[in-house]
Amino acid sequence: MKARTILAVVTIAALFSAPFSFAADDEIGIFEMLHASSVSFEETTSVLEASLAKSALVLHATHDVRVPEARHKARVYVLTSPSYAAAAASEPARTISAQVLRLAVFTQGDSQATYINMANPVAHAMVYYANSSDYDAMIKAAAGAAGEIRNAVADVPGKAMSVQAEPMRSEKHYRKFKGDGPARMMAKFRTFEKSQLVIAEDGATSFDDVVARVEAAVARSKVTGAEDSQGWEPVATIRLRDDAVYIGVTNPYIEDKMVRINSRFRKDGKSEASPYPGVDHVTALPTDVLVIREDDRTLVLHYGQMWRMQLYFWDSGYRAFTANVGVPSKIANSIEDTINESP
Repeated sequence: MKARTILAVVTIAALFSAPFSFAADDEIGIFEMLHASSVSFEETTSVLEASLAKSALVLHATHDVRVPEARHKARVYVLTSPSYAAAAASEPARTISAQVLRLAVFTQGDSQATYINMANPVAHAMVYYANSSDYDAMIKAAAGAAGEIRNAVADVPGKAMSVQAEPMRSEKHYRKFKGDGPARMMAKFRTFEKSQLVIAEDGATSFDDVVARVEAAVARSKVTGAEDSQGWEPVATIRLRDDAVYIGVTNPYIEDKMVRINSRFRKDGKSEASPYPGVDHVTALPTDVLVIREDDRTLVLHYGQMWRMQLYFWDSGYRAFTANVGVPSKIANSIEDTINESP
């Protein structure tokens, strides 16, 4: 595979021993390539789903991503690891995005060969548990969850990989992540907590009612085509604990934009037969809506999309961000409008 996302190989053993094996300047991908399948997309997904069913992981949802012109196939899996969730039980409710694991099967290259990657749990833990008093333990737990995913993928015919994939950053960068390069100002120099924007607020005793209202608002929204950012569809609702629920949502607009924008300035792995190498970034889906109970309040949160899109798509290049500067706000405003719309 010649996609430029494959820049550095990190051994499985090194990932399991994180953070101790990471040097200060090691480059760690927000994604990790796991497997080059030797069978078709359909056979790959069938074997993978059977393997996940017998694993310790919990599969909450699958979603077939709408790649532009259907030129590639892509399916996202939304998972959790009970052991990872148990390790994070005492962490703040605002950190639950780290525990939502995502795996993708997609086709790429002139032969439209099938690959598997994951949203790297270790890199995510570096962001969300940066200030935890148990930081080392949380990184180790995240590495354990990554190992559970690798074990499930191992049943798929083909060649195992452990390749860090762009965007690539150091551990220090992840722990202080406020965006990248000159685009940090676009993300308003915010950490993940500052980037968690309040959509709605209620009393602490209304937690379950608020979850139900958010689910109902998403369910009744009208989703149109890729040209319109309005309307969202639910992918997964995961109650990670009594004070924290994750609701993953998507729509054709966000899927089309993220694949097109990430593909535009890429050269390696791009051809007439494989026009959208950015399909390897679909593991960023779905986007997060969180319902958490904090002190005497129930909060509905989502992420500033400029912050989130830099986390997952910075390798698209600064030009891509400046050319599409209005896209993050369209997505964020649409999520807010959907959830706040009266029945």
